[in-house]
Parts: sequence; C-alpha cells; structure tokens
Amino acid sequence: MNKVLYIISAIILGTIIIFISTQNQNETPTVEGQNVSIINGQQIIEITAKGGYSPKKTTAQANLPTTLKIKTNGTFDCSSALNIPTLNFSKTLSQNGSTEINVPLDKTTGKLRGLCSMGMYNFEIDFV
Repeated sequence: MNKVLYIISAIILGTIIIFISTQNQNETPTVEGQNVSIINGQQIIEITAKGGYSPKKTTAQANLPTTLKIKTNGTFDCSSALNIPTLNFSKTLSQNGSTEINVPLDKTTGKLRGLCSMGMYNFEIDFV
C-alpha cells in the first residue's frame, strides 16, 4: 500500500514540476532590438499575444514614427483582449494573424504599457 502512495505522489509531483516549467517558456528574455526593426524611417515593434505577451519588455527608439504589430496564433486566452490605456486602444484581437497599431509620435517617449482585459498579462515598451 505504501509503495502505491509513493508512486502516486511521485506522479503528482512530476506533473506539477512539468506544468510549472512549461508556464515560463512563453516568457522571452529581453534582448534589445530582437523584436524592433526600422524600415524606411518607420519603427516596427512586434509583440506576440498568446498566454501573455512576448517579449514582456522592449527597448525602442524615441521620437520615431512607430507601429506596434501584435501577432496571434491560436490565441484564445485573455491576452487576445488588448488594452493600451495611453493610446485609448481596446480591442479583441483575431485568434490568428496580426494587428497593426500606429503609435502617435508624441506617445513615443517614456513608457508605453499594454495589458490584457483581466490585467493578468502585460508588456512594456521603453522609448529611449
């Protein structure tokens, strides 16, 4: 009987460890410029929405015409309901595809934050 309890406990513990380790895989470490490109003077910042936002932190150039490109791929969670308060932007994103959001030039200084409708997930762009 004790062997059965040990085996069941080991299975439950293993399942919990696997679950926790896979939850952190959506968090991409911040690498300056990895999701930022400048094409013909237009800055494009790509953010993926699925199980949160990735990357969570981005550094971008200030005072440049900027477009946020929010990409989704099978996104069914609350990160598909995006709010960017500074831009008065609130929209439910399509489950697959991309949504482009033009950032007014006067909003490309300081920090720009986006969050899901529940406030669970967020991202931050630091314009420097």
